[in-house]
This record gives sequence, structure tokens and C-alpha cells, in this order.
Amino acid sequence: QVQLVESGGGLVQAGDSLRLSCAAAGRTVSMYALGWYRQPPGKEREFVARIDWRDGREMYADSVKGRFTISKDNAKNTVFLQMNTLKSEDTAIYYCKANSYTSGASWGQGTQVTVSS
Repeated sequence: QVQLVESGGGLVQAGDSLRLSCAAAGRTVSMYALGWYRQPPGKEREFVARIDWRDGREMYADSVKGRFTISKDNAKNTVFLQMNTLKSEDTAIYYCKANSYTSGASWGQGTQVTVSS
């Protein structure tokens, strides 16, 4: 199994930047992808960004492309989400997700990001 802990959420103003972190523990050797999802209030959870653990290939939702950057530190089993030019519509609970060959999918508990206009 893989355990995920998100951090870095908070309250910011529109136009500000924020960096989220997700630390993975457990059977991390079998992870092949980590990603970020978010759930705005009253809406369904949606994909934000994904990164392949081996080659670093990145994927982004159209709504965040050009503003958000996903990155990783394999030695520390940590994935980051750098969020720039934040908008009020970015307000959501942000969840970290890990895909593992041996443990399947794992989710973190989420961290709240609130962007005031």
C-alpha cells in the first residue's frame, strides 16, 4: 500500500501563487504515476495534472495548462503542484493520487485551496 499526505493549501488572493506537496510512503517502489485532482464545492472531482514517475512526462487539464506545473522528487517520494496566477475558480479541495503496480490507486486526504477575488 501507498500512503499519501498533502500539504501547502491555504487562503490566497487571485493572482497569487501556491505550491502543494504530496509525500508518499509505503510501497513506493512500485509507483508509476502520481497526479493531482481537485473537487470544487458542489462539483465532481476533476483531473488537474499527472506525472509519470519514471520519465517525468506531464499531462494537464486545459483549465490549468500554462498556469500550473507538476514536478517530482523521486529520492524524496514527493510530488509538487506549483500553482501560479490563481483564480477564484481554482478554489477546491486538492487531492494527491498515486498509481502503483502492486497496490493499485491510492488517495491522500486532501488539502483546501481557497482563492479570494
